[in-house]
Amino acid sequence: MDLLHHVEGIFSIIVQYGVILIECAGVMILMSTAIKSIRGYIKHDPDVRLALAKGIALALEFKLGGEVLRTVIVREWSELLILGAVILLRGALTLIIHWEIKNEESHME
Repeated sequence: MDLLHHVEGIFSIIVQYGVILIECAGVMILMSTAIKSIRGYIKHDPDVRLALAKGIALALEFKLGGEVLRTVIVREWSELLILGAVILLRGALTLIIHWEIKNEESHME
């Protein structure tokens, strides 16, 4: 029984570091996309909106992945409900951004 708790603790730490790593990747993608988009806006690049939307969508996918991984270590229903709400919200945002990307791509053609 003591070994099981030890393994569970190690697993929890691995998952927590995994969540941090995945969410940091999402933040880094969002920051680099924002910097590139500001540069593109200053240069009057016509594709800047599409590039920004794609970068935001990718960053949201990483953030959503972090939330899904976080569900592995949830212990209470209240935590699960909050995580579920966050996942639904980020999923909805991702769908809206993908819809915007499709509209922008069709508008450019």
